[in-house]
Amino acid sequence: MRVYALFGSLVLVAFANVASGAPRTLTLRQSIAPPRNWVDLGRAPPTHVIPLRIALPQPRFLELEEHLTEISDPLHERYGKHLSKEDVEALVAPHASSVDAVHEWLDSHGIRKEACHRSPAGDWVTVRLPVAQAEKMLGTEFRVWKHTLDGDVLVRTTEYSLPAHLDEHIELIQPTTAFNRAKGQRTTFRFSPAPETASPLSSDDKISVAGSGVTVDASCNTTITVSCLKQLYNAVDYVPKATDKNAIALTGYLEQFANFADLQQFYVDQVPAAINTSFDVVLINGGLNNQTLGDAGAEADLDVQFALGISFPTPGTFFSTGGRPPFNPDTDTPTDTNEPYLDWLNFILAQPKIPQVISTSYGDDEQTVPVDFARRVCGEFAQLGARGVSLLFSSGDGGVGDGDPDPATQTCFTNDGKNQTKFIPGFPASCPFVTAVGGTVHIPEVAVDFSGGGFSNYFPRPIWQDVAVGKFLASLPKGTYAGLFNPSGRAIPDVSGQADFFRIFFRGRAVHIGGTSASSPSIAAFIALLNDARIAAGKPSLGFLNPLIYALNGVGFNDITAGNAPGCGTPGFNATAGWDPVTGFGTPDFGKLKDIVLKF
Repeated sequence: MRVYALFGSLVLVAFANVASGAPRTLTLRQSIAPPRNWVDLGRAPPTHVIPLRIALPQPRFLELEEHLTEISDPLHERYGKHLSKEDVEALVAPHASSVDAVHEWLDSHGIRKEACHRSPAGDWVTVRLPVAQAEKMLGTEFRVWKHTLDGDVLVRTTEYSLPAHLDEHIELIQPTTAFNRAKGQRTTFRFSPAPETASPLSSDDKISVAGSGVTVDASCNTTITVSCLKQLYNAVDYVPKATDKNAIALTGYLEQFANFADLQQFYVDQVPAAINTSFDVVLINGGLNNQTLGDAGAEADLDVQFALGISFPTPGTFFSTGGRPPFNPDTDTPTDTNEPYLDWLNFILAQPKIPQVISTSYGDDEQTVPVDFARRVCGEFAQLGARGVSLLFSSGDGGVGDGDPDPATQTCFTNDGKNQTKFIPGFPASCPFVTAVGGTVHIPEVAVDFSGGGFSNYFPRPIWQDVAVGKFLASLPKGTYAGLFNPSGRAIPDVSGQADFFRIFFRGRAVHIGGTSASSPSIAAFIALLNDARIAAGKPSLGFLNPLIYALNGVGFNDITAGNAPGCGTPGFNATAGWDPVTGFGTPDFGKLKDIVLKF
């Protein structure tokens, strides 16, 4: 086990005299209505420090997207020919004129180049500033905002301005109007005591899964283990062969870390061959790795135990990224960011070598993220896909609702001040460059009632979804949920996996836990095994998965045709034959998929 600490501390820019010369006129760049459930506590302290992240335009991004489409299409001659780090950086690099214009603007406010941190491609410039200076530069006021439901506190503004001459050189600046928070899916974990052992019932006590040819221990209907998932998804006999070249990773936020002692108990219970093995930990921007048993994170324990248990002995890494804003409006706390995706992306894109599969079980309502910011972050995910990385995200745990696991308390209203009733998709799951994983339950499998799904309001439906999603929409009775969802949007989820009654070890004891937080790392582990088979055969990793998944049109997946995921006072959508916005194409049949991916 190795632990790496990466403290990317940026230079704190003190108050400085503005360079001589007449000030430029500012023009309004963005203005939003105060989001629902956030209350204004007053002006932010002038000396409170915020990290301003300035996004420069990426004039060749469409070229990157074209490359990604070709290398991810299994029918294209370039399939699997992933781009290098240098190739990707060249495709997202800004024009030199934009770089010069931004640094001239910063210099006019006394901020020198050496005080700035630039991303590997130079498309992001980050500088830490006191609130008073940021307000002057952006012509705005930063306020302290508190979330009425969970008490989170952020320093944000509802508008900002820039000199007009920077319009073509700056795409966006955050954190300004972004009120999104990285939340663990199914934040109210359904803990329940688990049996003292996970021993399966007798070999005669099996469930035959119709149409798949597999049998599963009957105990798996009430307790999900590594063995259950390998049986159910037809991977019992697979032995990884390319463990020197293949890898899997999990991301953790909000002070979450995985406990080594819990993992060993899990291995004793479910994966005896893995006893005394561990995983690497990478700490980013103040991420934690406190191994005190009582401080272990349920989300992190779940992710690591099942992802590594299924894919063992594939090497694993846990990225722990700081960024929760424990802001006290009475003090000048210097840690208010809560944009951990950017912190993580800034780090991971700078690495010459990246694990081929990465699972994330965090997200928020799409509408809490400014659309320009969501699209920019989504574009960062595309960069990883172009480098051969498969990104999986939990689809959410609120059905078609706002992520609140209790349908009775969901508030399905728009966040734009109009308070319209709408279904609420999740982000980053709604980004077309990631694979969204929904949830199932029981054997035979049915859709679990909290499986997040629906249609993005930010991202149009990609061409590779047209056939499958178009067929689903055509099957809906005319007028179904008219006005509640965007039928032209990117549809989620793409696939699904078991999502409840997972037996993990948490803080020294066995418990059951559920959520799409469980399905994403589990399905990621099976993708890692598919990569293993390809790499062992001399082929590249699968990379961006969605064009392949939709090209297969359900082949290699167990179609889930029963169940629904309600929300917003409606029954939500139903699981049906083919793709549906509850379970996607269904759950993987590893044996069939292995044979398929070895042909490309």
